[in-house]
Formats: sequence, C-alpha cells, structure tokens
Amino acid sequence: MLVVGPLGVGKTTLIGTVSEIEPLFTEAAMTQAGARVDTVVDSGKTTTTVALDFGRLTIDGDLVLYLFGTPGQQRFLPAWRDLAKGALGALALVDTRDLTASFDALGNLEDLDLPFAVAVNVFPGSPLHDPDDLRAALDLLPGTPLVLCDARDESSSIRALIALVSHLIHVATEPS
Repeated sequence: MLVVGPLGVGKTTLIGTVSEIEPLFTEAAMTQAGARVDTVVDSGKTTTTVALDFGRLTIDGDLVLYLFGTPGQQRFLPAWRDLAKGALGALALVDTRDLTASFDALGNLEDLDLPFAVAVNVFPGSPLHDPDDLRAALDLLPGTPLVLCDARDESSSIRALIALVSHLIHVATEPS
C-alpha cells in the first residue's frame, strides 16, 4: 500500500504510528534551496522524506499490509511510479489547511489508475468541513472512501487503513 500526500501532511507520522516493526525512514534536513520550491503549512517542519518510508502492519493473521510512504514533492514522481508498481492501492492523506496541496497527489493516483481512499489528517486547529463539501472540493468519485484520521493516533490511523482495505476488496469483487 502506498501512503501519499503533499509535503508535511503526516505520511511519515502515520507509518511510524502503525508499524509493528521498526519503520524505515529516509528523512533528510530541509535545505534553503528546497525551501524555495517546497511549501509546507507547518513552518516548524525541519526534515523531509527523500526516498520512501516503510512499515508493516498485520491486520489479521493472513492480511499483512506493507506500507510505502512516498515523498510529498512532485519532483519525486518517478519514485512514486516505481513504488506504485505492484501496489494494490493507496491511502491519500490531505490537510484541510491547504486542500489544493493535495491535488497533485490525487491526480497522480488517478493517472496511475490506482484505487485509493482519502484520509483527512485532522491537525490541531485545522478547520473541520462537511464531508460532502470536502468530497466536492477534492473532486472525489462517489465510491471513494473519505475518513477523518489523526496520524498520531494508532487506532485512528488503523481505521483509515481498514477503510482502504475494505474499498480494495469491494473494487476487486465488483462485477465489471
């Protein structure tokens, strides 16, 4: 499973929160050069993923999720494409403080024809919106799951991943 979204949306946090193994993070310090092209809502962010994050979560004895977090910057799209090969689906994290930052990630998933669920990472102080308004703003298809999530909270993050797995099962068993 891919965990995708813009820079600073909580991908690394979510994987670190749910992984039952020591997660692999490829964080590097954000540089002055990067600051000119990388925008992030949280001005206190000092590191960014430069290759991928990796974790594992066993949902059931027979159902194990391998989680691959993608870098949030569009310039890493080739890495996304490589990670998407063989992926069953993706959890797209969004931040209501800057919904437009999520458009590239959602568009990339559509271009890759990869089924996905959307998890709104609820940051402290972030505005809460009506789910129908969010669905419209993100231009989601009616069957695309949309859930609230706190990437710092294990049960909340697992619920978001279960919503994705349920969606993937539905897509796989839906008559064509």
